[in-house]
Amino acid sequence: MADDNTVRQRATEIVRTLRQKGHQAYLVGGCVRDLLLEREPADYDVATDATPSEVMRIFPRTWAVGAQFGVVLVPVEDEKQVLRAQTTRAQDDNDRGVVEVATFRSDGLYSDGRHPDEVTYTRDPKEDVQRRDFTINGLLLDPLNNEVLDYVGGRADLRAGIIRTIGQPERRFAEDKLRMLRAVRFAARFGYQIEPATFDAIRNLPSQIHQVSRERVRDELVKMLTEGHARRAFALLDQTGLLKEVLPEVDRMHGVEQPPQFHPEGDVWVHTLLLLEGLPGKASPTLAMGALLHDVGKPPTFRVAPDRIRFDGHVEVGVKMTEEICRRLRFSKHDTEQIARLVANHMRFADVQEMKPSTLKKFFRLPRFEEHLELHRLDCLASHRNLSLYNFVREKLAQMPPEQIRPKPLLTGDDLIAMGYHPGPQFKRILTAVEDGQLEGRLVDSEQARALVRQEFPC
Repeated sequence: MADDNTVRQRATEIVRTLRQKGHQAYLVGGCVRDLLLEREPADYDVATDATPSEVMRIFPRTWAVGAQFGVVLVPVEDEKQVLRAQTTRAQDDNDRGVVEVATFRSDGLYSDGRHPDEVTYTRDPKEDVQRRDFTINGLLLDPLNNEVLDYVGGRADLRAGIIRTIGQPERRFAEDKLRMLRAVRFAARFGYQIEPATFDAIRNLPSQIHQVSRERVRDELVKMLTEGHARRAFALLDQTGLLKEVLPEVDRMHGVEQPPQFHPEGDVWVHTLLLLEGLPGKASPTLAMGALLHDVGKPPTFRVAPDRIRFDGHVEVGVKMTEEICRRLRFSKHDTEQIARLVANHMRFADVQEMKPSTLKKFFRLPRFEEHLELHRLDCLASHRNLSLYNFVREKLAQMPPEQIRPKPLLTGDDLIAMGYHPGPQFKRILTAVEDGQLEGRLVDSEQARALVRQEFPC
């Protein structure tokens, strides 16, 4: 993948080349915003009055992946970068292998709530930026002389810390309902306020987010969780009414009391927000979703017992709810399994000091155990703040080399067959007993393992 300087240099070269061919061309959008904020842009986009066919003539290795909307991709390094971008850009708009080049245009109606029914090319950059989402994303930059063109008041909103739509908020959101989630994400990421009219429009339209594909909603939620400002993002989702629409199961955490001796911080929603506040920037999507959903089973299992508030079976209920949420949001099977594992195992840390060595080592074998341990740390810091069990696990892990946690098996199924045993359900019980003895140090070689099998599982 190309590094940051390479992509910026390539984008600047594209602008220079288009200018040399008699066209207008500027950097546009998020990269301009980030450069003005002295942040590293995630990607670089170019806007030009050259049509897609003209861009493709000037850059022979350009791919017209969105030519019907005036968009083509120019590779930064080689064709493989573009081929990868064609298959991944829908999931990740931060691909650094290409520069997106879009023709100045004005858009018609958006019947599908995402794409314009028709586009009209224009020579006027001022007309082009009017179709974009927010003022801070509507700036143009001439990278050859570092001149900023601002037709929408974006620089003032950057200075004031405001997220404001370009033009009428209702119209911008009608064009693409996902912009409501993007407004929340940008406000959280930059610590900005959503301008009142923009905020009110979102408050009036939250149910329309269901017109957006679940994959696109998922991607925005994951970005909110992993950009380092998850608590503010979810607080804003709540305030705008979007949380109830996209994650009603999380919205139901509000007001669900918890036993104060374990959760002095407050209800399940407060606890979850505190946990999200601790999520590090660039946390993995699976850890982030596990953190968000670890207590999702508490609202439906809440009851007040004679001794204290209880959530009987909330882990099992939470796992099923998590799997359903992940299916609804179109997470991959692999990610869904990991997120569900995080929810399923987050309470097991309470027992680590009493676990047999074999049980503890098997616990450590959980896929991506480091995410389980980090979720436990965050969970503790968002409640009682007692990290003794976290430190106990870290010490045990430091003391155990990998070959102790996952040693080479002393016996296999073939060995059992050679000993005269017939394949069947008993095989699993026998091999588990041998493995437990090995993990606990009672069995050190295959001969001892065979002796155990003959004694406890006679043919």
